[in-house]
Amino acid sequence: MNQADVSKLMSQLKFAVGPVHRRLRCPDGAEGRMLKLRKTVTALFKNERIELFYTRADEARGYAEQLINEAIRYGDCHRATMELADFWLLDKQCVHKLFKVLVPRYENYQVSYTRMYKAPREYPGMYYKRAVLELRGNPFPPLVPDKVQNRNFIHNVLLDEAKKAYRQEKYAEIAQNITVAKNLSTSEGTNDGGSSSEDDVATKK
Repeated sequence: MNQADVSKLMSQLKFAVGPVHRRLRCPDGAEGRMLKLRKTVTALFKNERIELFYTRADEARGYAEQLINEAIRYGDCHRATMELADFWLLDKQCVHKLFKVLVPRYENYQVSYTRMYKAPREYPGMYYKRAVLELRGNPFPPLVPDKVQNRNFIHNVLLDEAKKAYRQEKYAEIAQNITVAKNLSTSEGTNDGGSSSEDDVATKK
């Protein structure tokens, strides 16, 4: 069996994973660290967008991606996958959501199932990097607006036409004001020329 065939037997993550292991501090040791990650994955599947510390978000993202990968690959009839979902999802309603909502949503995805953004830090206070972790296709407004693909939306088309009409009115008003100013300056110059000629005639007499 060649390397290409072996790669098909394993599910792969669809985002880059750093080579350095995350050192998440926890006073309860390894069990407490794992419990925090399970709570984070459960909150992500339940709310579909969460804000938390950057290191924990980066660590939990891989487990969430792997869980969705296994659910898409094997389905809800595979015993090992069901045990994996039961372990990671503390809220058992999220197990149903995983197979009935998220698997149909992501089964044709060619990119990662999650997004992670850097969030602003709290000020004043100690500096801790924070992040926003979300599932793709969530019902919330996008954190980063797409300014390229929405130009043809009807409200944007109407706003663009309204801007054009407003600018044309302003340009016409400015041109009219310039014309009036030129006419006034011309008439004033004519009047000044006439008065100066009359003064010259009076001086000669």
